[in-house]
Amino acid sequence: MASSLPAAPAAATRHFADDLRQRSDTALAALLRARPDLATPSPSTLRSLAARASSRTSLERALARADALTLQVLEAVLALEPVLRPPSGPLSTAVVTWALGGAAEDGHLVDAAVRRAVEHALLWDAGGEYGATLDLRTAPGLDELLGPNPAGLGPHLDPVPDGLAEAVGHALGSARSGTETTAALDALLAEAPPGARAILDALAWGPPVGVVPAAGTRPRDAVNWLVTEHLLVRSDARHVVLPRLVGLALRAGHTHREPHTRPPEPQGRTVQTATADAEAASAALELVRRVRLLRQSWDENPPSVLRAGGLGVRDLRRVATQLETDERAAAFVVEVAALAGLVRDDGDAPPSYVPTVTDWDDLDDSARWARLVEAWLASRRAPWLVGSRDDKGALRAPLSPDLQRPWVPRLRNGVLRVLADEPAGDTVLAPTPEAVVEVLTWHTPRSVPPATAVEGLLAEAEWLGVTGAGALSTPGRALLATPAGDVAGELRAVLPHEVDEILLQGDLTGIVPGRPSRDLARLLERSTDIESRGAATTVRFSPASVTRALDQGETADGMLDELAHRSPVPVPQPLEYLVRDTARRHGAVRVGTASSYLRAADATVLAGLEHDPTLVGLGLVRLAPTVLAASVPAATLHEALRKRGLVSALEGPDGRVLVARRGVTGRAMPAPRSAAAIRMGTGADVVDRAPDPEALVAELRAVEDAARAGARARADAAEVARSVSTSGGGIPLRGYRVVGAVPTRAETSGDRPRQGALEPLPAADAPALDRPVTRAAAPAADVLDDDPGTQHPADGLALLRDALRDGSTVIVEVAGHSGRLERRELKPLNLEGGRLRALDPDREAELTIAVHRIASVLPTSSTPQAAVGPQAAVEQDQKQN
Repeated sequence: MASSLPAAPAAATRHFADDLRQRSDTALAALLRARPDLATPSPSTLRSLAARASSRTSLERALARADALTLQVLEAVLALEPVLRPPSGPLSTAVVTWALGGAAEDGHLVDAAVRRAVEHALLWDAGGEYGATLDLRTAPGLDELLGPNPAGLGPHLDPVPDGLAEAVGHALGSARSGTETTAALDALLAEAPPGARAILDALAWGPPVGVVPAAGTRPRDAVNWLVTEHLLVRSDARHVVLPRLVGLALRAGHTHREPHTRPPEPQGRTVQTATADAEAASAALELVRRVRLLRQSWDENPPSVLRAGGLGVRDLRRVATQLETDERAAAFVVEVAALAGLVRDDGDAPPSYVPTVTDWDDLDDSARWARLVEAWLASRRAPWLVGSRDDKGALRAPLSPDLQRPWVPRLRNGVLRVLADEPAGDTVLAPTPEAVVEVLTWHTPRSVPPATAVEGLLAEAEWLGVTGAGALSTPGRALLATPAGDVAGELRAVLPHEVDEILLQGDLTGIVPGRPSRDLARLLERSTDIESRGAATTVRFSPASVTRALDQGETADGMLDELAHRSPVPVPQPLEYLVRDTARRHGAVRVGTASSYLRAADATVLAGLEHDPTLVGLGLVRLAPTVLAASVPAATLHEALRKRGLVSALEGPDGRVLVARRGVTGRAMPAPRSAAAIRMGTGADVVDRAPDPEALVAELRAVEDAARAGARARADAAEVARSVSTSGGGIPLRGYRVVGAVPTRAETSGDRPRQGALEPLPAADAPALDRPVTRAAAPAADVLDDDPGTQHPADGLALLRDALRDGSTVIVEVAGHSGRLERRELKPLNLEGGRLRALDPDREAELTIAVHRIASVLPTSSTPQAAVGPQAAVEQDQKQN
């Protein structure tokens, strides 16, 4: 039987780290932007960057953001890597397009996916003899994440049937019809027993593993014949595996039935754009109104903060009643108000939620809505989880720290982008939540969002007015525009026109025929109760509503004048009587606040105190000839009077003089609360301050240039060391350094004076002479230069992965049980779980090494002197000379 396809020539071999190193600075910066986890923390070298890019954690994050087409491209490249080798040609984009089974018009989509995968370092170009043509390879470690059977194809096994490898390789290399593979397979199956082809067809599209039939049956005879002809391979006594080449031949050279080049078309109903904008405008105004009512309610009666943080169930129910909505929508209003910084924990003991001091009341409705929606778009909180239970069975409360989810902004943008992908026109599509989940699944197949989260985000967008009637509104499109559009202006354009009049009626009601202006809305909010809302708003005047307006500083004449100015008809007599009668009774009994009082037996003692300019800050008010009230605490009033020269005494509620107590100074502070209780959930997300990609790339380039210059200096120093040793000077090399110009071998031969010399290193710089290293295995350059330090772990892991991929050997420096470092030339076999399994060719033994005991890894090609000591190197130079 023929062997597998020939391997690529050694001259064309290039490593993943070399590909990253040869990329332009712009390409490296694009990689760091596409995969920000690679830059945090900053890698020390480009090889460290390559090791991090091929680590399991980073690859999992990159694959979680890859769409279905990109995953198919990766599976195709991974499946064809061991199959397609010279002389079949490179594994190019054209080969991948053919393998995916895509049509010619989908070629540009596959090409874009390939280039995107290369930019994200999920694929790289092996280069070599193909010049400018891409020869694609998957990033190291990607095979572990995509599984042992990429695209449902079995492993690549030897031996393979005669002629099948060449037919498959030729068909893939030429990226044309798989007629040759079908013909080669038909030739092999010409003498097959009945049922053999049916068995192969059953395993063709995966899974490639089948169960061996019972002995003595015709299917068993067919399986035995297929195993004999190497069309199937036994994995154990009960199972057989379809080799990859055979699977590709059965599929006519394709890795997938059909490519997922485009996301699925979302299903839903069609909505008029005007209808969507009108619904969105109504929802936006309602949200702004509810936030305003929430601030007013919490200003008058602040709710308490739960011990674990968040708003209690009773307080949430009270808010829902005041806002005339259900608890789910009320929780969202509370959350979005906190996200915009309009309410917060006051930090007192006990703590309460109070409105903040902002310019909110000075803005119009559109600007208020823009502030709310922009805070919502950037937040990491999940308000739809309010009312659900956590792992401990406790209910999640609004404003609770447990609602933080780092993936929410990405999912929120993804959901809105699905809606934005539908072109805007006279009609727009309102997709169902199931359709949105289906599209998102195509974009991130390995990170499918939960349906409840998508439904919750769509409901929030509806409450906000980002969507209307299930479709993305015009203000919502402005919110997602890049660069960001005028969100407030777009909402202002779709809002109904403001009206500045009210139709007063004799039954103490009034009708506002449209959206009230800001001034009219403030008047109605202070002096009326809303009875109904819609295209027109119906309000009612009552003694309680008029009293509320008088409490806020209105007067009867001022209120009636303003109503008369805004009404096209005269103010009805019943309304005028109501306002004046309520104003007459308002203030008959007055209530004030006083923190302390001052009384004296003689009225002349208190004469003029309330008018004294030096006591203005005390807020003194005369209640009786011998009694003054103050707005400051009794102790403060007592000290102020003493400073003025008026001797006073403190008395208790019973009139007795209080005795001053000593020994306690200062003011008692409230006990500190836990961070969980203080945290209110304002939506101020933690911003990951990743380094600037361009600056980081420049730093990595500088480190590499310095390392390259140091390597050249060490090589030149080694040359001097060999020259000095050859001349018989007998100067010990360890602990010395080269001074002066470094001579070449020609300059140090004969009687020409040497331009470089060795001098001892200073005591602080000299390396320890008893360094636990097997010097017989140390390179000559190491014994001359001072100790280079410990190799970065990522560099060693990158070299081990490259050796695993290429099947080559490396020089591994390992800390033994005695603490001494020993060097061995090893061939890595497996690297996982923090352990390296490798083959020692010299001892013909297999060993397992813990990764943390590996001090350094060097490629064998870069250490020609690694197997000899300095004296042996000198002897070799003497023989050569």
